[in-house]
Amino acid sequence: MNAGRHDLIGDYLRSLRREIESACPQTDPPIELDTLFFGGGTPTHPSCDQLREMFQIVKTRFQLSDEAEVSVEANPLDLTDEKIALLADSGVNRISLGVQSFSPDALVLLERDHSTADIDHVIHRLRQRCTNISLDLIFGVPGQSLEDWKQTLRQAIDQGPQHISTYGLTWETGTAFGTRRDRGELVPIDEGLERDQYALAIEELEQAGFAHYEISNFAKPGFRCRHNEVYWAGDEYWAFGPGAARYLNGRRETNIRSVLGWLARIERGESPVTDAEELEPVHRARELLFLGLRRCDGIDRTDYFRRTGQELNTFAQIAIADNVARGWLESTETGIRLTREGRFVADRVVADFL
Repeated sequence: MNAGRHDLIGDYLRSLRREIESACPQTDPPIELDTLFFGGGTPTHPSCDQLREMFQIVKTRFQLSDEAEVSVEANPLDLTDEKIALLADSGVNRISLGVQSFSPDALVLLERDHSTADIDHVIHRLRQRCTNISLDLIFGVPGQSLEDWKQTLRQAIDQGPQHISTYGLTWETGTAFGTRRDRGELVPIDEGLERDQYALAIEELEQAGFAHYEISNFAKPGFRCRHNEVYWAGDEYWAFGPGAARYLNGRRETNIRSVLGWLARIERGESPVTDAEELEPVHRARELLFLGLRRCDGIDRTDYFRRTGQELNTFAQIAIADNVARGWLESTETGIRLTREGRFVADRVVADFL
């Protein structure tokens, strides 16, 4: 949901209901979920009544297991006391807060509408209803020194979250940041400095008791994001809305990304799917390599064979040998995983397996 288009929220919710009811069979009892994740855009922007309707729409076809993880991505300034109470009463037990930085200068450059004081205030109020809080941080911001990044990391740690995600700033063509870079308004930081910032995040967060369990994610014991682990494990999941990507029964589908395009298709009674693929066994085997190597635990040989019918050393012999020789991959009797140095060049390692 786009925070800049309040007028579309009602249409969005009606279309979301139609997509879910069209795609999912009516069952008794409803389909049970172990994880539920509301994310992308600004899912906490709608009013409390609209958020309440959103949860009701999901419950027309799904029900939560007793131990379900229910996550919501949130913009700090959206979280009024009323919304925090509504989310908690609706079963939300994990909040992923889009903090991005504790540096006032970085927040301005990233075009965020909150201040560091706002972050302190909202986390204090969240703690009264939610015991699982994740903070999203961005490094590689133009003008960001290593010391600036260290201060953001330490201020984030001091907030006492259970989970922290760190992402390098992306410069995709067509995005606001990509356009500003192309105009010369923003200059990316040196690659060496960005690498040092990522290394510092690993060091600071591990020292603070966070386990580095996926390339971009760190968690206190027992607080890994269960929903995202489903994705990295290559397991099945439903997904709905603009740009949603789902994987069910060996078939991967992706919805049209444009909100207006998605709304128009649903209104016409058409499928919102813009890309679909039935994964052949060899493609599935390679995908599980790509996903599994993102996890710091890596890929278990026995599990990989069970799911693909392929022996790791046979299927990816050259890629494994080359990356072990470079010091980027560790290969043992039980599995393979990136070394600490390999985490800095994960994209290059993964490319060898595709």
